[in-house]
Amino acid sequence: MLKLAAIDLGSNSFHLLLANHQAGQLQVVAKQGEKVQLAAGLDEDGMLSEEAMERALNCLAQFAPFIDGIEADHLRVVGTNALRAAHNSEELIERAEALLGHPIEIIAGREEARLIYLGAAHALADVHGKRLIVDIGGGSTEFIIGEQFEPQLLESLHMGCVAYTKAFFQDGEISEKRMRRAELAARSELASIQRTYREMGWDDPVGSSGTIKAAANVLEAHGWAPHGVVTREGLHKLRAALLEFKRLDKVSLPGLKSDRATVFPAGIAILCGVFEALGLEQMRYSDGALREGVLFDLIGRNTPEDSRLSAIESLQRRYGIDTRHASNVRDTALQLFDQVAGDWALGATSRQLLSWAADLHEVGQAISHSQFHRHGAYLLEHSDLLGFSRPEQRALAFLVRAHRRKFPKNELAALPEPQQPRLARLARLLRMAVMLNHSRSEAPVLGMHLSAEGDDLTLNLTEEYRDHSLINDDLSQESELQKAAGMTLTLADS
Repeated sequence: MLKLAAIDLGSNSFHLLLANHQAGQLQVVAKQGEKVQLAAGLDEDGMLSEEAMERALNCLAQFAPFIDGIEADHLRVVGTNALRAAHNSEELIERAEALLGHPIEIIAGREEARLIYLGAAHALADVHGKRLIVDIGGGSTEFIIGEQFEPQLLESLHMGCVAYTKAFFQDGEISEKRMRRAELAARSELASIQRTYREMGWDDPVGSSGTIKAAANVLEAHGWAPHGVVTREGLHKLRAALLEFKRLDKVSLPGLKSDRATVFPAGIAILCGVFEALGLEQMRYSDGALREGVLFDLIGRNTPEDSRLSAIESLQRRYGIDTRHASNVRDTALQLFDQVAGDWALGATSRQLLSWAADLHEVGQAISHSQFHRHGAYLLEHSDLLGFSRPEQRALAFLVRAHRRKFPKNELAALPEPQQPRLARLARLLRMAVMLNHSRSEAPVLGMHLSAEGDDLTLNLTEEYRDHSLINDDLSQESELQKAAGMTLTLADS
């Protein structure tokens, strides 16, 4: 039995979910949630206020005892739109990581959409046909079309109940004009995906998240819709009821929790825009969402079902990477890794990262051979790589950037300080593997021996390669490049 945990640092709410995984099933052990409204703490310059950070840290202090003792590989803490948008998110992340004793991963919008779909799909009955999943968050809204557990279209749009409350109801007034402006803003955001989504179509429209759950509860409480369903007619009645309150602080409806009341009108405006843009008549609610998706994704990690493997293979196909050569570089790099992993305290996560970097080290050649290591780093840092968090992508991009030419000390210094020693060591291993396979032979170069004493490396080639002039010349140059970066690589004579 595995004990798993997910923490979702949303723009409106933070959620903790603990579950046991046994015999292919998740058994929920504990759930915690709190309205932190992190997005409300973003100022016009995109900076999180100290008050918002304190709300976040106070919430995480309540979560911390629940995750005590859970293995690192069985726990993920993910941040969404507000942390993506905040220019000073690193400050909050550092403080939160110190409190939790675990890294926090900011995930891209489409990765958030993928995880939401995974959580919702597992919570729903196995309906044949396509599903549309809509998740209205505090800072973004995700749209996914998929079938069974496979998403086919993924999008994350910049509209959410907290962000729209700030934009359209900031002084607390609710009016027809303000509601309509918010709805039109949502329609405008949806214009970029409306045609593509409607052309693909769906059989089963489903909503997840607090806004849609609250809407379904209120409609049921008034007898305006069946249990767990939002209808177009019921939504129009709910919209009219909200306008009667005139102010956010007066909103009070059966089925609506008081801590959601002030952001509820903005959420309903977005939902009305979604119904209009996508031509919906009704939508049922699903309990599964991001945090459930994180747990199901954890179960599949480091298995053949790991979504990151599909992302790597997709990039190799899209950019025409020479997979035979990449495989040779990978085999050499992993042999070097295994010889120094103990001395350098490098674990399985580092080995996997090095493997992926070898697979993708030539991705930038699709743009230009000149400076292709720089092009490759840009592609990897800024692409939507499903399954990867932003810190993972940034680390992967650095390794590809560092695999040739002058060692990029400035780029290394720009990474989070705790990661720098590990990534510098992985970059050195990748560089040597690339050098050893420079001739692009049919088989990987294997059989050498690498030893580490601190950060000083000594490489001893087998007799087969000891007199290979190209390899020796390349390694001599690499030794000089590492020396210029303050590192030692010694080539043994025998």
